[in-house]
Amino acid sequence: MIININMNEREIFTSFLKRKGLKMTQPRETVLQAFLAHEGHLTTEDILHASRMIDASIGQATVFRTMKLIAEAGLARDACQDDGPRKYEHAYLHSHHDHLHCIGCGKVIEFFDPDIEQAQEAIFKQYGFTAIGHRMELQGLCAECSAQQDKTRTQP
Repeated sequence: MIININMNEREIFTSFLKRKGLKMTQPRETVLQAFLAHEGHLTTEDILHASRMIDASIGQATVFRTMKLIAEAGLARDACQDDGPRKYEHAYLHSHHDHLHCIGCGKVIEFFDPDIEQAQEAIFKQYGFTAIGHRMELQGLCAECSAQQDKTRTQP
């Protein structure tokens, strides 16, 4: 199964590896292909499964090490850090956004709010910080989980 990779992302990763004295190996290529082929918030288990669809010999350690490199290269970033497994999302050419995370069912909603962004800039300025970036995840219960919880409370 051949997956089309945006050559810019492959070139960025190859160049990054070269600067670190590493090579683009076939297993790294496979993990990169698997990651880039799927949008959303992916665990290393998700990426392992997708990688094994391309090459059944890919191991879990290869996925862990390669995803760390892909993140260091700026192509992936951590998404929705909770008590569960680490999740990655695409970073390159993907606009900034924040997350609403339902602690009931795990649903994640991405959103962008200019007022929140302005407030964060004001806080950086107020405390004399130079903004480099941020991650924001708001946790709560989605409408469905809230309704289910309310229903459970009212039942004897």
